[in-house]
Amino acid sequence: MDKLFDAIRNGRLSHAYIIEGDALSGKYETAKRAAKAVLCEEAPGEGCGRCVICQKVEHENYEDVYHVSADESSLKDAVIAELQENLRHKPSAGDRNIAIIEDADTMTVRAQNRFLKTLEEPNPGTVIFLLSENRDNLLPTIRSRCVTYRMPAVYDEDNPYVELAADLLAKAENGGYFCDIKDALDKKIKDRKSAMAFLDAAELLLMRYFTGREKSMWSPEHIREVVGFVEEARRDLNFNVNYKYALRNMLLKAGM
Repeated sequence: MDKLFDAIRNGRLSHAYIIEGDALSGKYETAKRAAKAVLCEEAPGEGCGRCVICQKVEHENYEDVYHVSADESSLKDAVIAELQENLRHKPSAGDRNIAIIEDADTMTVRAQNRFLKTLEEPNPGTVIFLLSENRDNLLPTIRSRCVTYRMPAVYDEDNPYVELAADLLAKAENGGYFCDIKDALDKKIKDRKSAMAFLDAAELLLMRYFTGREKSMWSPEHIREVVGFVEEARRDLNFNVNYKYALRNMLLKAGM
């Protein structure tokens, strides 16, 4: 992401960006950091992290930064329409409006076509960050009007989803009972979004097992098989299968 912040520092800011990455990539945190870099008056192009503007952006209450995200499985047309209306207004606190659109790749085709107008004719000073797990789910017309950055997954032992995945995989390796693993998962995973984050963490850990960066009692063949079940659960979620069913089906197939 150095190129993004170099562009901000050098005054070559585009009006629209796609930041692509899974739940462990930190793409939302990167978008907030970029918003600080754009808006901060104490350290322009960097963001000081201490001033009123940076603190407001951090706590998601800066007047001219609009944050929207998916409700359940998709980003609704009405949410995009309201965002467009907000972006038509002049900024109230500074000279820029900034939009951070989480789950942008879950927008309906109708919502994407609606939002295309804003990308084509943004008000002066507007900066839009579309956060996506898979930019290929966005229309070509959307992609062509944005600068795209791909963020890799970041392995962080303190991430709650990594902790959960490590705990449940360890239980599975040691012959834990399905009902105990299911109950532990149900306590932490409450919606589709958190289910996706758990699957990202589980796949990251499985790949670390496969490459030997983490110890595992499972054979490489079994690890590959479990990765396949994780991917199947991810596809189910993308097809709006109930997240509890998708995760339980994965546990059963993986022999957990």
